[in-house]
Amino acid sequence: MPGARAVLWDIGNVLADWNPRRLYTKLLTSDAAVDDFLGGVCTMAWHQAHDRGVPMAENRRALLEAHPDKAELIEAWDTRWAEMFDGWITGMDALVEALEAAGAPQFALTNYPAEKIPHLRATYPAIARFRDIIVSGDEGVVKPDPAIYAIARARIGLDPGEVIFIDDREENVTAARAAGFQAELFTGEPAARAALRARGLAV
Repeated sequence: MPGARAVLWDIGNVLADWNPRRLYTKLLTSDAAVDDFLGGVCTMAWHQAHDRGVPMAENRRALLEAHPDKAELIEAWDTRWAEMFDGWITGMDALVEALEAAGAPQFALTNYPAEKIPHLRATYPAIARFRDIIVSGDEGVVKPDPAIYAIARARIGLDPGEVIFIDDREENVTAARAAGFQAELFTGEPAARAALRARGLAV
C-alpha cells in the first residue's frame, strides 16, 4: 500500500456528528411525524441546494409557500442548525489531535452550507486549524462532481496520490480515487486509524 503525507477529511458524519433528526425529534411528537417531515418537506435533496451555495433564506421560500402550516419547522433548519449536532463522531477528536501532534497536514473537503461554516469553526476548533477547508457552498459544486476534487487538488498543493481522503459515502470515495487520491470509506474511528497507520501516518 502506498504511503500518504496528508489527510483530506469529509466532515459531516466522519468528524462531526450531524443528524437533522436530533432537532426534529424535539419539535415533532412522534418518530412517524419526523419521518414524514424529513421525507416530504425538508428532504436531503432539498438540503443539497444549501451545499451548492443557495442561501437558506432563499431555498426555503418555495417550501414556505407550499407548507405555510409548517413554517416554524422549515425555518428551524436554519435558525436551530446547531441543534442537529452532537460533538465529534466517537474517537475522531483524538485521531485528529494525534495527526496534528505528529505534524501531518490535514485538510477537509465537505458538502456544507457556506453560511454555516462559522458555527463549524467555533464548535470544532481542531477542524478550524486544518490547513484548508474546501466547502461546496463556497465553490458552487458538490461531491461527487469531479470539479470539486480538481479544486481540492489545486488548493492542497500536493500530489493527490500522497493524500488519503476519508468519506462516509461510497460514491464520494470512488470519485476521489478517480481524481487520483487514495481514499477509504469511513466506517468508524478504528478502521480510519488503521487506514492511516497502514499508510505510514503516526497515529
